[in-house]
Amino acid sequence: MNYSIVGRHIDLDRDIRSYIEKSIEGLTKYQLDLISIKVILSSDEKKKYKRVAVELIINIAHKNSIVIKQKEKELFNAIDSAFSKADSVLRKEHEKMKSHRKEGLEETTYKYITANDEEKEVEDEIIPQELELYKPMEVAEALERLKEGDKQFYVFYDHDEKMRVIYKISDNKYGLY
Repeated sequence: MNYSIVGRHIDLDRDIRSYIEKSIEGLTKYQLDLISIKVILSSDEKKKYKRVAVELIINIAHKNSIVIKQKEKELFNAIDSAFSKADSVLRKEHEKMKSHRKEGLEETTYKYITANDEEKEVEDEIIPQELELYKPMEVAEALERLKEGDKQFYVFYDHDEKMRVIYKISDNKYGLY
């Protein structure tokens, strides 16, 4: 992850930089694919009421950029406020990713009653498999592979680069999708 700290009308000393770097490290705990974080500190010198503005631009892979702006009278209060907002936004993104990953992949437990009236719990297990989709093939070749194996269906690409599925209907009947 890349990060940059920019000061506009503010002198960035070592203390401010190290404080911001520690705050940036705190954002990495959500295990999101953070590409870059840009921190822009600016001051309104010409205005009557002097305020400090902190702008965070967070780039996450495969997501839109997150922009957080915060204005305060004190520099460190503005930094804390901006990073606490960033923390809550990244936590929400992490929860979305976490809930989407679990959806549909949970193991299901079933209770079966055997002939001896004993309850037996059986869990369904999902085992990821790799498809053998290396080269396009004819329907006849896919049919032969289906007949040779003990599978109920076979997935392949035809010569028009369409994904096809051939499946068993009965003993000598097959369907093609």
